[in-house]
Amino acid sequence: MIIHQRRSERSGLAAAVVVCSAIGAVVVGATLYQGRGQAAEAGAPPPPVATEEYGRRLLRETPELLGQDHPDPDRRYVGNRLACASCHLNIGTDPGTLTLLQTTEHYPRFSGRADAMTDVEDRINECMQRSMNGKPLPMDSPEMIAMASYLRALGAQYAAMGAGSKKADEPAGFRTPNRRADLPAGQSVYTARCRICHGAEGGGLLATGDLRRGYLFPPLWGPDSYNDGAGMARVLTASRFIKARMPLGQPDLTDDEAFDVAAFVNSKPRPEMPNLENDYPNRAVKPIDNGYGPYADDFPQDQHKYGPFQPIDEYYKALKR
Repeated sequence: MIIHQRRSERSGLAAAVVVCSAIGAVVVGATLYQGRGQAAEAGAPPPPVATEEYGRRLLRETPELLGQDHPDPDRRYVGNRLACASCHLNIGTDPGTLTLLQTTEHYPRFSGRADAMTDVEDRINECMQRSMNGKPLPMDSPEMIAMASYLRALGAQYAAMGAGSKKADEPAGFRTPNRRADLPAGQSVYTARCRICHGAEGGGLLATGDLRRGYLFPPLWGPDSYNDGAGMARVLTASRFIKARMPLGQPDLTDDEAFDVAAFVNSKPRPEMPNLENDYPNRAVKPIDNGYGPYADDFPQDQHKYGPFQPIDEYYKALKR
């Protein structure tokens, strides 16, 4: 993730005027704001125009545009300093694991966690509250409209791609080892393969010396990471992502290594989301690797978090039969 410095108000406006003059049309973008005078006097940037381009920037520059250090308190929605692109690599444009290219193909759909039909906007707010450890965006906010517009544009982009371009450049999919995760082994994998980017204490690597601009390599635990209600806090979900994408540029971990290091990372302290007991009103559809109860079975919480998962999986398959 590359974080760009914010242009000054004057240079941003001048650049927009030049572009408009060059193409003979009115161009709107993420750096062109409405109501400049009053907001400038108040010392906070005014709300931006809800464009697809602004949505792209929101995914890439999330901590700067929506973070806890934003000069406008009303636009502080993110509780950590992750970016959406911390997990959705290349701003979600790469096919494969955690791609955003196919988001609109999957919505609207039923969410077991919410026990209701959900749309793209609902999914954005799930991420805002869990992966970003923040609060939901208003449905009519420029940020929500812009992010949803960007995701829908990616869906159109995917539909226009050729078959070869849609193929993910990833190793074979993750297969769950039939055992409990080995946390000391996971620590060894982390030290050998992950520490160089994410830090010895999992704190990540800042993009610049300015916290507002977030991280080049995200923190994997601690206050600036995802909370315990996020999908990545589940060991099997994290294992699939790690096997497909990590180490960045050289995803060559074995199933056992991905499994153990995912468990090690998720054994570490992170923000806690309140009211998780209200998730999955129908507990029978709760993911088997969900690290928090209550459950529709008698398996211990430790097994739901670290495995072995096969007995839990077989239990629910038998219920369906």
